[in-house]
Amino acid sequence: MNRPTGADDGGTRDGSRLPRRRQGQLESQVLTVLRSAGGAATAGWVQEHLDGDLAYTTVITILSRLHEKKAVTRARQGRSYAWTPASDEAGLAALRMRRVLDGERDREAVLARFVSALSAGDEARLRALLSRAADDSDGADVSDDPDDSDDPDGRGGAHDPDGPLAPEG
Repeated sequence: MNRPTGADDGGTRDGSRLPRRRQGQLESQVLTVLRSAGGAATAGWVQEHLDGDLAYTTVITILSRLHEKKAVTRARQGRSYAWTPASDEAGLAALRMRRVLDGERDREAVLARFVSALSAGDEARLRALLSRAADDSDGADVSDDPDDSDDPDGRGGAHDPDGPLAPEG
């Protein structure tokens, strides 16, 4: 089969190979372009403004995956959709982290290992963020999933003073 090689399949028009992209790199690029639109944009507009030579179907696939991850929203515009970013790159990374955590059976062990691997500066940032979240909630449910069966009180194990984030000593 004589198939054209485009940047979306790892090749270029002259047949040479491009380096493989990091996981999530295309999603980040699409989100960056979509944010630059200043409002809703079509997949065709996103394709035109992306660096490289991605096929329209590849752009649609990436946007659809971002939609499944709740990183973008879409609204019907004629026979297609207009896409709007619902999240920035930090939000997308947080969604990925949450998806990984949701796929694990022993959430406490995963969180404990994650925290123990943090640098002192990142651990201090995380403590400050958790403290701020606890202050902002004023006892309200800080979980985004009140039906989380692994977290019956809905406060997220990270707020437990006896949990892995508790000050040592």
